[in-house]
Amino acid sequence: MRKLLSAFALLSLCAAAPTLAAPCKDAKGKFTKCVKPAPVKKGPCKDAKGKFIKCPK
Repeated sequence: MRKLLSAFALLSLCAAAPTLAAPCKDAKGKFTKCVKPAPVKKGPCKDAKGKFIKCPK
């Protein structure tokens, strides 16, 4: 029974590994480096005219 459970646990870990590491692909299906989204800018907010305004939440 212990060997059966060990084998099942090992099999489930091996099956879950590809889903955990989702590689990035380009339009042609080739693997590429994943691009991180741009960080949100923190600091004073300005309107279109360049005047400081209260930042929207």
